[in-house]
Amino acid sequence: MDSNFLGDFFSAFNQILWGWPMIIILIGTHVYLTIRLRFPQRYILKAIKLSVSKERGSDGDISPLGALMTSLAATVGTGNIIGVATAISLGGPGAVLWCWLTGVFGMATKYAEALLAVKYREKNSDGQMAGGPMYVLRNGMNLRILPILFCIFTALAALGIGSMVQANALSLVVGETLGISSYVTGAVVALLVALVVFFGIKGIARTCTFFVPFMAVFYVLGCVTILILNHAYLADSLALIVKSAFSVEAVGGGFLGSSLMVAARYGIARGLFSNESGMGSAPIVAAAAKSRNPVRQALVSSSATFWDTVVICALTGLVIVSSCLANPSIDMSASDGTLTYKAFDSLPYVGHAILAVGIFSFAFSTILGWSYYAEKSIEYMAGVRWIIPYRILFVVAVFVGAVIKLQVVWDFADCMNALMAIPNLISLVFLAKVAVAETRRFLK
Repeated sequence: MDSNFLGDFFSAFNQILWGWPMIIILIGTHVYLTIRLRFPQRYILKAIKLSVSKERGSDGDISPLGALMTSLAATVGTGNIIGVATAISLGGPGAVLWCWLTGVFGMATKYAEALLAVKYREKNSDGQMAGGPMYVLRNGMNLRILPILFCIFTALAALGIGSMVQANALSLVVGETLGISSYVTGAVVALLVALVVFFGIKGIARTCTFFVPFMAVFYVLGCVTILILNHAYLADSLALIVKSAFSVEAVGGGFLGSSLMVAARYGIARGLFSNESGMGSAPIVAAAAKSRNPVRQALVSSSATFWDTVVICALTGLVIVSSCLANPSIDMSASDGTLTYKAFDSLPYVGHAILAVGIFSFAFSTILGWSYYAEKSIEYMAGVRWIIPYRILFVVAVFVGAVIKLQVVWDFADCMNALMAIPNLISLVFLAKVAVAETRRFLK
């Protein structure tokens, strides 16, 4: 089949799936669950405390912190760096605020997803915990077709956004900064991924528990340093972000597409895509966590969206806007994804190195997180005997992704992510009453 035809098809399909209907459905679910669950976001400090507390005498395969780090590994990725820059270039500075608000409300959806995943999880033939939207749909709603569809879309998305796309980002960064061949990079990354994923969820969780805090702190320190250098422009940056977010006309100064609708569209879309609240991926690993009751792990999981979007994406956005104000030669409407690179130019000698390490770490950890999501989907559809063959396919996809051009894969993966979300959102809406009852039972 003609590759151009496939590219055009998935590009058009992607525009339909990630258009206003999907955005409205997702943000509507966030707001609906926030109200039904009586604003679980207010328990964020309790959630952070629980994430580092040990669970003793509880069912599960990994610690609550291990589950959180694996979830963050899959969500904190190149979207937090390049995705935010794209949102600003297309939607103007106001997109930062809409992205941030999406994270705030998305915490309720991530909470509900994890709660239902733990409540309806079960043990597989190997004695390990298995859960996620597929088990919620089957055990909570007695459905059979939707769980299979969710698993198919998840396994396919993992080969795209979870392996090939991330490996491609890695090879580009290493090639540009160190001049290393993409084939060498692909082989090394594939080997590293194989060494981790063949140890299963415990190996993935151990790696992510070490890797994710390091990469996040390293990147955040870089952002904070730039904000200190740009301190004279912080107040103006915040004012511009808020003004642009609610402006019905283009803001002066050459910023492209700063109207209310455009800023909201791109800010919400990038926020949703970054934190994955509502997609159904994170609850798969939440179900493996040791937890005495569903609410404890639900709170821990909700903190993932807080760190991913409310903190990291917001910092990235503020760094870019303040850098553009500090250096007017930077074109904020540049749509080639270079805004973050230019913002980090303000850190002499180490700026690009920090950014390169951040992208490398984010992309590698995303590969590990998505490998687990895909494995559990394969297990649900075909049993544990097919996990090893899928791991081999996944590792091969990592190498292939590092050495080819991937626009069609990007569009394909985006489509699969949207299709994943539909069955999951159905379960969240129809089982909201269960999440409310469990919250009232255990939260106090």
